[in-house]
Amino acid sequence: MATGGEADEPAAPEGEGEGERDWADLTPVCLAEAFSRLGPEDLWRGAMPCCRAWRAAARSRPALFAALDLEPAFEAVGADAAEWWTPAFQRRVDAMLRSAASLAAGELRVVRVRHCSGDALASAAKRIPLWREARLKIQTRLIPCGRMLRVTTLATWKGNYSPQLSILSIQSSPSVTDRSMLTVASCCPILTELDISYCYEVSYKSLEVIGQSCPNLVVLKRSIFNWLDSSEHVRTVPAEYLRACPQDGDREAIAISRSMPKLKQLVLKFAKLSGVGLNSIAEGCKELEVLDLFGCANLTSRGIEQAAANLKNLETLVKPNFYIPRSAFHMERYGHWQLYDERFQTNVFQI
Repeated sequence: MATGGEADEPAAPEGEGEGERDWADLTPVCLAEAFSRLGPEDLWRGAMPCCRAWRAAARSRPALFAALDLEPAFEAVGADAAEWWTPAFQRRVDAMLRSAASLAAGELRVVRVRHCSGDALASAAKRIPLWREARLKIQTRLIPCGRMLRVTTLATWKGNYSPQLSILSIQSSPSVTDRSMLTVASCCPILTELDISYCYEVSYKSLEVIGQSCPNLVVLKRSIFNWLDSSEHVRTVPAEYLRACPQDGDREAIAISRSMPKLKQLVLKFAKLSGVGLNSIAEGCKELEVLDLFGCANLTSRGIEQAAANLKNLETLVKPNFYIPRSAFHMERYGHWQLYDERFQTNVFQI
């Protein structure tokens, strides 16, 4: 019905307005805002490769790359895949890690990857500190020179680093060594969570430096593969790597106890620590709330109870809690079971 001599405009057909929208008209700011609602896979494999404009819009917002979390993709597969242990797969992970560190422009806060190399990890760690402020400081000194005074001007740069990385998980990274972990320790002092499970080239030396350099560390995961029965890994993990299983469990435990007093969660599945190492942890890590000792066959139930009694804040304790029939093993291959028979009771694996 007309009002004031003007005729009503016909309504547009349903759905016609939506069909006329053009994503090319969106500004880079709007595109970046839309990309912030995408998951990592959709961002990396969907939006960014689409066109140059979209890639530039994503790069304009470093916060989009603040978290590189590949763990859900690995967990979706379930067990390890033999392909993951190849140099080609490591290069793919390295490329993503380096790209994320570069695109984040100093704002990388979370890294959860597997099978990365030590070089890529160190390179990413060096990119994480962000040079927030730099200023030239001029100093003038009067230096006696015979009967005259010589004026000397010194120019020095003064700045503040702002490292952001707080969560780092690099499970199953055989190429990561103590050297690359030292770089991480020096560049990422605000780490609160670290997972170096199945990284056999990382020793107790790295644990010491990490603990000293990262005083706010509250979560540490340092598990190793099941060395009692490696049959579940023989078709995926290289045999020589399985044989390189760390043997210095007590040294690592002592390093943890001395340098990480604020730990609240500690996961040591299948670690080769004895009662000595466990007691050291109980004495040095008084704030522990979660302690996972699953598969730690060198521990006894009495030793675990004594250690747990010293941890007043302990809420969750995962004991070795498994049973292995001796008849299932050949003594010539697993001769250490005889040693267990001599030292412990027959139900030692029924903790």
